[in-house]
Amino acid sequence: MSAVAPSPFTLIALYGVTGVGKTATALHLATTLGCAIISSDSRQCYREMRIGTAQPTPAERAQAPHYFVATHSVTERFSAGQFEVEALALIESLRAAGERFAIVTGGSMLYMDALTRGLDAFPVPDAALRERLSQQLEHEGVSALFEQLRKVDPVTAARIDAQNGARVLRALEVTLQTGTPYSQWLTRPAVPRPFRLVEVGITRPLPELHQRINDRVDAMRAEGLEEEARGLLVYRNLPPLKTVGYQELFAYFDGQLSREEAFEQIKTHTRQYARRQRQWWQRNPSIRWFAPEALSVKEVC
Repeated sequence: MSAVAPSPFTLIALYGVTGVGKTATALHLATTLGCAIISSDSRQCYREMRIGTAQPTPAERAQAPHYFVATHSVTERFSAGQFEVEALALIESLRAAGERFAIVTGGSMLYMDALTRGLDAFPVPDAALRERLSQQLEHEGVSALFEQLRKVDPVTAARIDAQNGARVLRALEVTLQTGTPYSQWLTRPAVPRPFRLVEVGITRPLPELHQRINDRVDAMRAEGLEEEARGLLVYRNLPPLKTVGYQELFAYFDGQLSREEAFEQIKTHTRQYARRQRQWWQRNPSIRWFAPEALSVKEVC
C-alpha cells in the first residue's frame, strides 16, 4: 500500500514597507481564504511594545488567527533563527490539521527570509570579538559600529536599520569574523521548503507612503506611545528596544531632544527604514508587486 501524500500547502508571503498597509491587505486575504496570519515582524512579538510596533488590534486579530503577535516579553530572547524553527513547526501543524493556506507578513526582512528561504549556517560567534563589539556599542554608540560596517560591507549598511544596535553589531561581527561580507551570507541559494511559496507585495507612490507614515506616527503619539516608551525605559538597553520609535523618545527623556524633535525624528527614521526595506526586497525577482487595491485572492491561488 502506497503512503498517502501530504496535502498541498501554500504559504503566501506578503511583502511591503512599513506603513504601506500590509495589515489590512493580509486581513482581507486571510478572511477570504479562511486562513491564519503569521507575523514576521521582529518587534510585534513583544507584548510590551503594542503601540510602537503597530500590533494588530484585538478586533483585527479576532477576524483571523494571528501567530507571533504579543507572544514574548522584551526580557526574552527571540531571534530570526528561532522564528524560522517555530514558524516551520506551526506550518506543519496547520497542514496536518487540513489547512491549505497561511499568510506570512511583516516588515522584518531577515525574518521573512528566514522562513521563505532559510538562514545561512552562520559561524558560532567568537566570544572575544562579540565582547569587544558589545563594549564599543555601549561606550561609543551604534553610529560607531555602523561606520565600521559601512566600510567593510556597504551593501548591508545600505539595507540595515542604522539605529538597530543588535543588527548592526551582528552584521559587523559576522563580516569581521569570517572575512566575508554579511550581505554575501544572505544571497546563497534558498533552502527547499515543504510548501508552495507565493510571493507578492504591495506598494504605493512615495508621497502617499510618506504621508501614511507621518499620519501613523501621529496616531501612535495620540494613542500613548510616549507613555509606553516611558514604561519601558528600564529595558532601554535590551535588544528589542534598540529600534525606531523608542530610541528617539529615550533621547527625549534624557534631555537630548525636545518632544517635537523626537517625534519628527521617528518620522524621518521610519521613512529611512522604509527605503532600506524597499532596497532589500528589490533583490528578489520572485516578488510580484501590486497596488493594495489590485491584489486579490486570484493573484495568490
